[in-house]
Amino acid sequence: MHLYLLALGSNQRHHLLGSPASILLHAIEALEMDDIDVFSAAQILRSQPVGPSNREFANTAALVVSSLEPPEMLERIQTIETHFGRQRRGQAWRARTLDIDLILWSGGIWESSSPALAIPHPRLRERGFVLAPCCQIAAKMRDPLSGLTIEQLQFRFLQAKPLDRSAKPA
Repeated sequence: MHLYLLALGSNQRHHLLGSPASILLHAIEALEMDDIDVFSAAQILRSQPVGPSNREFANTAALVVSSLEPPEMLERIQTIETHFGRQRRGQAWRARTLDIDLILWSGGIWESSSPALAIPHPRLRERGFVLAPCCQIAAKMRDPLSGLTIEQLQFRFLQAKPLDRSAKPA
């Protein structure tokens, strides 16, 4: 059995399910299957968009237990995204009804020839909207690349960044 840390986000209403927050609640329920058990889910948080979208996001995280290997888990969560109306075309970071990312798993590092699957998630350390809900339910889970816990990664993310004093005013 494997433990997976998933990040979920939504910034588009669904014609049947309603608001992004409601979509996330339904998505957590949809994760519960014969071979996937939802162990824990974080509170839903709101965040500003990354990239060209101008819609606020609802974000959460879930810990799930499954016998599925990462490629099978990715296929399963992409099927759930599609079921919720996710369309994988056009520019990245646009409005979407549901986005589910594999963040960490108990097996450590997973590398594949496909850019769609890399664990830990390549942008884990730079996304506060992922770190905050993940920290609620998996604070002590470790990033296998840095050796730091989710809690430590979030602390580093929230630290004030030093000013770049080498830049000359225009």
